[in-house]
Amino acid sequence: MNLDHGSAAPPDHRPPTVKIDVPHSARIYDYWLGGKDNFAVDREVGEAMIAAIPGMRYMAGENRKFVHRVVRHLAGAGIRQFLDIGTGIPTEPNLHQVAQQIDRQARVVYVDNDPLVLVHARALMVSTAEGRCEYLAADLRESKSILDSPVVKETLDLTEPIGLTLIAVLMLLADAEDPWTRVAELRDGAPSGSFLAITHPTADFNAAEVDAAVAAATGAGMTLVARPRQDVARFFGEWELVEPGLVPVSAWQPDGPVDEPQAAYYWAGLARKP
Repeated sequence: MNLDHGSAAPPDHRPPTVKIDVPHSARIYDYWLGGKDNFAVDREVGEAMIAAIPGMRYMAGENRKFVHRVVRHLAGAGIRQFLDIGTGIPTEPNLHQVAQQIDRQARVVYVDNDPLVLVHARALMVSTAEGRCEYLAADLRESKSILDSPVVKETLDLTEPIGLTLIAVLMLLADAEDPWTRVAELRDGAPSGSFLAITHPTADFNAAEVDAAVAAATGAGMTLVARPRQDVARFFGEWELVEPGLVPVSAWQPDGPVDEPQAAYYWAGLARKP
């Protein structure tokens, strides 16, 4: 599916149940990253958030770069299976492509709750012949159902370590929905030796800009929560943080020097289950 900027897809080409009048985080991120798979409502909210945070597109890019770095780290540490919750619209390279460049037998399950993501996942997230790549339509709010799903159980061996990635998705759950318990359920279901990677927006680096962006999103009917470092740290529970710990996303094992690590308003970390 290929949508042009500035116009929605013709009605007969829209995937069923896609709500083109309600903004969705996956499509907004797609817009920030220069993609074409978004609708007018997504672009409107995306532009409002850019007006609040002029560096928003840069921050979205830094999140994607973190995914590439952390997957290379995990694959280098011997992790061969991944559960990516909050996948978003596919971008090149996708998580499975990074992992399978290191081991062609790597297995990945992508999870998202946007039907448009499902369409693209089926078309573009194609595994190597030796590995496997599957997609699960599910919601983080029902974390137990993710681990119990036939797709996950048939694709991943949950007696062996997995790489669990929650990239810029926990912000979509309000405190009242207790995202810490949802993540704890995922941690509890992961075997020893597994890893958890998280990025999360924060107002710690620039409260005024982030507060304005949150107001733009909530004004459009979205849930968007920026959390301080201590609240993000809680998601890792008792797992052991990998160096350099919980840091600005650009500063997590960067490929080169980073002049202003706090220019991207996200905390990022990777932790290992003992």
